[in-house]
Amino acid sequence: MASITPTSEPAIHGDETGLQKNEKRQSALLLHGPRERYTLVNNHPIPALDDATEILVQTEVIGLNPIDWKSPPGERVIVISTDYRDARKAAYQEFVVAPSYNVVKLPRQLSSDQGAALGVAFVTSALALGSCFGLSFSDVMGGPDLKSVIESVGEDRIPQDVRYEALRSIQDHERALEGDWVAIWGGSATSAYLSIQLARLAGLKVAVIVDQARHGHWLSTDSHARPDLLIDNSNPDRAVEVLTATIGDVLHFGIDTNGKESASYLVKALQRRRSSSSSSSKKSPYHSPSPPPTPPIPAARTERRAHLIGLAGLPKMEHDDDDDKDLQMHSVPLKLFHEVPEVGRVLSEWMEVLLQSGKLRAPRILGNHVGLAGVNGALDRMRNGEIRGGKLVVTV
Repeated sequence: MASITPTSEPAIHGDETGLQKNEKRQSALLLHGPRERYTLVNNHPIPALDDATEILVQTEVIGLNPIDWKSPPGERVIVISTDYRDARKAAYQEFVVAPSYNVVKLPRQLSSDQGAALGVAFVTSALALGSCFGLSFSDVMGGPDLKSVIESVGEDRIPQDVRYEALRSIQDHERALEGDWVAIWGGSATSAYLSIQLARLAGLKVAVIVDQARHGHWLSTDSHARPDLLIDNSNPDRAVEVLTATIGDVLHFGIDTNGKESASYLVKALQRRRSSSSSSSKKSPYHSPSPPPTPPIPAARTERRAHLIGLAGLPKMEHDDDDDKDLQMHSVPLKLFHEVPEVGRVLSEWMEVLLQSGKLRAPRILGNHVGLAGVNGALDRMRNGEIRGGKLVVTV
């Protein structure tokens, strides 16, 4: 998956005036098998459009990932490519096909490199918070209430393999609301960086668990992504202790961007929250330690389960049934973006508004490789852990 911005002379909406009549082939990278390196070919066919909802875009910059408005020819756009099953939409080629509802106009103040770094991470973050956690963005520059959008589509149009996640994984009384806390483990990842921004814009409080030596300073001084609580992850057990001691009794939401091992530490923090809440529930719900008295929390809100999203994998639960019932694990239903036009359209339109207004900041660009032939080397740098706290892109 990748986000792609076109050159100043693309062919858009099926208009082939930007292509020479004899230029029906392109350079592209092909992957012939798992764990193999990409192979550069120079005679790959330019993808054809299937219907009027698709557009053809010439690639300028590709953002590398670890894991319905019309525009005239020449407009700079971000193509957010999440449909990995359709080779016509694959990023590593000179021309790509995209549904019109998955394309975002790139504001003049942003570079092509910045545009390439944004798309997939934005969609992942928005669906994680808005679908999995039920957070509404309706008060953020006219953003969507994704749960309502998804429910209005109708169950039959939701892909079956993500239907439970999209429609039944969180109950209405459990939805994230302004003032709730979310813990994000691995705050240096691009998806984490955008999740922090969107969570803050919607009024959530954010705790970030990250390598403070590498990322603490730039995160704590970033006006768009400064967390409310910053915890060092060099000792994961200690990080869990600090997290639970500080906000354990009010922590209901966690996002992990690193992998199953770090996600298991967030599981511990969320389960300790339950233990803390159980012991404190013996006190009168009307008790308030400071004047003026605060109104009691509705019973339904106190009975919320914890919710954990694993962007890089989820751990297996090895606990009792009570633990299983009290913690809901989530995988982001990313395919909603390209398979359900109503979802793709509202996210693309909202992203454009956020970028144009300056409310959303692009991640730092840590390197730019040149040419499709440079993709393998760039991916090696990411695989070796050289790229942290920002984005690596490739100019085609």
